[in-house]
Amino acid sequence: MKLSVLMPVHNEARTLRTIVRRVLDAPVEGEIELVAVDDGSTDRSLEILEELARGDDRIVVIRHPRNRGKGAAIRTAIAAMTGDVAVVQDSDLEYDPAEFPRLLKPIVEDRADAVFGSRFASSPERRVLLYWHSLGNRLLTWFANVLNDLNLTDMETCYKVVRADLLRELRLRSERFGIEPEMTTRLAQAGARIYEVPISYHGRSYAEGKQIGWRDGLEAMWLLFKFRFVDARSTEHAARSSLESLGRSPQISRWMIEQFDGAIGDRVLEAGAGPGNLTASLLDRDRIVALDIEPSYVRRLDQRWGHLENFSSVLGDLEDPEVFVKLESEDIDTVVCVNVLEHLDRPDVAVEGFHRVLRPGGRALILVPAGQALYSAMDRAIDHRRRYERDDVIQLLEGAGFEIERVTPFNRLGVVGWSLNRWTGRTSISRAQVFGFRVLMPVARLLERADGLPGLSWIAVASKPT
Repeated sequence: MKLSVLMPVHNEARTLRTIVRRVLDAPVEGEIELVAVDDGSTDRSLEILEELARGDDRIVVIRHPRNRGKGAAIRTAIAAMTGDVAVVQDSDLEYDPAEFPRLLKPIVEDRADAVFGSRFASSPERRVLLYWHSLGNRLLTWFANVLNDLNLTDMETCYKVVRADLLRELRLRSERFGIEPEMTTRLAQAGARIYEVPISYHGRSYAEGKQIGWRDGLEAMWLLFKFRFVDARSTEHAARSSLESLGRSPQISRWMIEQFDGAIGDRVLEAGAGPGNLTASLLDRDRIVALDIEPSYVRRLDQRWGHLENFSSVLGDLEDPEVFVKLESEDIDTVVCVNVLEHLDRPDVAVEGFHRVLRPGGRALILVPAGQALYSAMDRAIDHRRRYERDDVIQLLEGAGFEIERVTPFNRLGVVGWSLNRWTGRTSISRAQVFGFRVLMPVARLLERADGLPGLSWIAVASKPT
């Protein structure tokens, strides 16, 4: 494992040599990389960093020509890091790198995606200093917990250790100290497993160079609200953002599954499970195998339900026939594939694989986006190769050897929302849209009874001949 230490630096010449030595001497197993970003220092900080880097190739130095703030420096460091795990390290001496092993342990043991070092948990020691500052921290932590349904004890801590792949995906925009509430909110929105461990804290006074003040506290309160309700996308990836939004509404997922009522058997393969929005509705089966191509999704699925005896998560590509060879022993009687085939270059390979793993008489339950005329900027952003006409669905399934039981339109109300997105050029489904649709679900259910209206999707049920 390689640890990337992300260090924003602004006028810290008095402590730099000491903190750099402590970071590089930290007792961690594996490599250490120190990415130090000089954020427009006017003292000798940059000169010292460059001198230290010449003597140790583990140090990467990046310079901001002008002071932009802690958040900007951390974002620059994230873009440059090469490690497997990242930790933010202030360039003063308030936090002790000797505690890295304790912070890393929950991630190394694959119990956590992020670890916060708490100054207010039962820490081994801390400097007694600045009551009003600590009170402000506790208030901000409480507000972050209320908005994001967490139970942190120290949201404002510098020591945030995050898996590098997850950290790179987070949508971070803060320039200054707002990076702390933003990172916390984004991790919560991404469904990250967050742990806390107690750390020692050797706080400094304002006379010693402490820079954060009450105005930053007020800004943090606003940013917590903003990132939770106004700018709530945790990632720039449009497809992931849309799945996160839909994941907040299990009612919609259950409604999709209801469309296959009576056709779902006891041994189910969910092909393209994603983060598990539909998986939760299938866990009552005798056997559920959740397959996805994204390692982060497979890891999350295993974290959520891997302890269940009837559940397995599998990493695999639906366009790789060998994946289905490995699944033949599962004796699958139902394949559920919802909003997946449109992402594939070779959906025929996937459908042939479904036919292969199913026992005779088993069913493939398919949902794909309908109507090529509805293809929009959102389809492109979430990597849809196409939208399907009814004949396309029938040809795809019959070409793999299936017998069609039914192909019906679904989600007629959704056509209105998707058309609106098409006209406005939106590229992802927002949480507000999901909430609005959830409110209108009684109307959506009523419209499903109206024959002749187009649907946003096709529902197909096909069986493997006995």
